[in-house]
Amino acid sequence: MILSPRNVKLTTRSGTEISRSLPHRYIRTIGAWCFVDHFGPTTQSDAMSIATHPHTGLQTVSWLFAGEVEHRDSLGSVQIIKPGELNLMTAGSGVAHSELSTANSTLAHGVQLWTVLPDSVRKIAPLFDHYQDLPNFKDGELSIRLFIGELLGEKSPARTFSDLLGADITFAPGARVQLPVNSDFEYAALLVEGDLKAGDERIPLKNLYYSSPGKSSLNLSSENGARIIFLGGLPFPEEIVMWWNFIGRSHEEIEEMRDKWNSEDPSIPNFEAAVEGRIPAPALPNLRLNPRGNITPPTN
Repeated sequence: MILSPRNVKLTTRSGTEISRSLPHRYIRTIGAWCFVDHFGPTTQSDAMSIATHPHTGLQTVSWLFAGEVEHRDSLGSVQIIKPGELNLMTAGSGVAHSELSTANSTLAHGVQLWTVLPDSVRKIAPLFDHYQDLPNFKDGELSIRLFIGELLGEKSPARTFSDLLGADITFAPGARVQLPVNSDFEYAALLVEGDLKAGDERIPLKNLYYSSPGKSSLNLSSENGARIIFLGGLPFPEEIVMWWNFIGRSHEEIEEMRDKWNSEDPSIPNFEAAVEGRIPAPALPNLRLNPRGNITPPTN
């Protein structure tokens, strides 16, 4: 199944256009992955310019192909992320952060990913982790940077709360691979550069290819070379309510999170952000937000 992205604006400040392929109408989560944004490549100097905003009940996973971004948060963290490094922020009970492209960013290109926290840990105290020393290895016609989980005998040190996989994989021109995978996992491949086929199905650029559990390997090939973000995990069993930057389990929880943020509740402290301003939570829709999981897509 191929999930086509929708184009949205990253912020009104910069107007950077991004491709959002998850959540999808039918697929809300792939493992615990619940959000996939792809931005760039762009030469916009302020491509990433996001003022203070909150998160709850999730982890943010920031990964760059080009450029640099300065992260600041309400925990006091200040961290510049560069390509090949991982910023991992566990929102838990609530955290706020800002993000700003640095002066060195003549080209901006990357992905912003979220994972939903299981109910047992979703209200833990927030955390921030930065990883520079990540597995970087070759396997035949593949070059792999593993930022989360395990693949081909390698393991990332990144802190996670579900069985997950996240990898940046480059295919050599003419590559034909049978990639061994965990048959209990579902998987997705986001085509970032080049051309890619899954079996005989061609994946359009910036689209997300989804593979359901039950396979022990994936047949992937590229004529001219490709780069993908490869995601996987055990199917997430819980129904969630995902609205704006919050993930909860009921309409009432989301309403409470929104009200706390807009009233500047001290549970998420103020901090010296990288970008001036504070983004308010929008008005709730005029309907009840109901928990949901993945939906079986129609067969025709």
